[in-house]
Amino acid sequence: MPDQIFYFVLNMSILGSVAGLIVLLLRRVRALPRFGVYLLWALPLIRFWVPFGFANRYCLLSLIARFTTKTVVVREALPGSWIPEISFSNSLQAAENYFPAITYKTDLLQDIFTVCGFIWAAVAAGAVLCAVLLYCFTRSALKNAEHVRDNIYRSDRVISPAVYGIFRPRIILPADIAGGDVDYILMHENIHIRRLDNFWRIFAVVTACVHWFNPLAWIFLRRFFADMELACDAGVLKRLDEGGKKEYAAALLGCSAGKTYYASAFGGAKTRLRIKSILSYKRLTLMSGLCFAALFIAVAAAVITNAVGG
Repeated sequence: MPDQIFYFVLNMSILGSVAGLIVLLLRRVRALPRFGVYLLWALPLIRFWVPFGFANRYCLLSLIARFTTKTVVVREALPGSWIPEISFSNSLQAAENYFPAITYKTDLLQDIFTVCGFIWAAVAAGAVLCAVLLYCFTRSALKNAEHVRDNIYRSDRVISPAVYGIFRPRIILPADIAGGDVDYILMHENIHIRRLDNFWRIFAVVTACVHWFNPLAWIFLRRFFADMELACDAGVLKRLDEGGKKEYAAALLGCSAGKTYYASAFGGAKTRLRIKSILSYKRLTLMSGLCFAALFIAVAAAVITNAVGG
């Protein structure tokens, strides 16, 4: 069984890598809104977890299907139905049959995937367990935080403000935080809470643990965290005037040391990049928003759909 799961995971990892590389290219386009770039990371995330997809003859995989992938039809399009064909893109092409069980082309391939499957399962389980333990240790270290008001706490065990928790998130401030920075910090952290960013952080970490053998998954994880902070900064800047932008940038400089995988830290991304983004921020116009929405739909249709079988 681990070998068959690993076969699907390996295929998903290949397609997720392709989608992630496309996002890496798009995030270099400065005209794209920061929150829009953050949303684009949903596309490789889907590819890393979902082995199946709707068939689309105009998708990216249709261009390369003849040479590098085989499309396996899971459910054919029914006459008169609005639901299109559902297929599985097999980039490995190491099996003869795929459903309900995988039959490999040779006994050697079966032996290889059996061994690799057990290794993958053991390391993935260990990585997820380590991630869970680190998260628990991080939470337990903040039990003695001093309550200020609402969901705001102070602690001498943190060096940068951050949101901890998912279902009952708490904003933890360093004990020596400058009073003039608190309002900007709370604006930033409350945007993280509204967007459920800590949930997506943990989901992204688990995704990287499942695809631990893929170095691109770890690169995508770091870029995803950076874009999360840039998108949150943009959410704050929408509410500020020019003077407020400069004060917000100054507050960020004072809290630039924090970094964690399990909490949304105010100073958790590259400070120089964030300061540059803050000072060059421009509000999104209606036309720009519509253009990005069209771009997102086009990229999603090209990336997360499969070639037509046959």
